Amino acid sequence: MARPKIERNICGNAPYDCFKPNGVPLSKLNKIELLAEELEALRLADLESLSQLEAATRMGVSRQTFGNIVKRARAKVAQSLVHGHALMFNRDQ
Repeated sequence: MARPKIERNICGNAPYDCFKPNGVPLSKLNKIELLAEELEALRLADLESLSQLEAATRMGVSRQTFGNIVKRARAKVAQSLVHGHALMFNRDQ
């Protein structure tokens, strides 16, 4: 049986439902879901320039868990930018 997921502290939501290439209808794009915890990890690490330990403390997770979350988030953003996919922001967390 898997361990229950620890609730993460998330300070806000994305201002939009998605981010996509200009001029291409959403229906014609592959979609990548970016979880609220992944967006928060990007915000703390890259926008606020916090260390992994400081950011992990703010989110209420271990440093290793934070590192895993931000690694997943960066991979999704890179895939979206390089391949022209739409990033869909999950607000249900």
